[in-house]
Amino acid sequence: MPDTSLSATSSQVATADRGNLSEFSAAELAQALLEKLAIAERDWHRLKSNRKVRANEQAAAAIVFLLKDQPDEALPRLQQAVAWLDRSISAPPCPSHGDRAKREE
Repeated sequence: MPDTSLSATSSQVATADRGNLSEFSAAELAQALLEKLAIAERDWHRLKSNRKVRANEQAAAAIVFLLKDQPDEALPRLQQAVAWLDRSISAPPCPSHGDRAKREE
């Protein structure tokens, strides 16, 4: 995956008071939003099939890429966000669970 990191982090933006958000660029704010919406590893199994969460994450990633002038990276993420919302995709089974099922056969 291409680098989406920018200088501001979600914690830096979160600690800034609302009046000082203007000190951050749109790209930095978008990156902070992406970090906030990204599914944490500990929450992956619980949220991997949550369509709203997955669409939010993909849409935020698309905004980051658009603001970095990388429309070719943004488009597939927007398409993924739409696919989550229109139910044309779903989360694949966890690979480790598939291995467990094969061992139990």
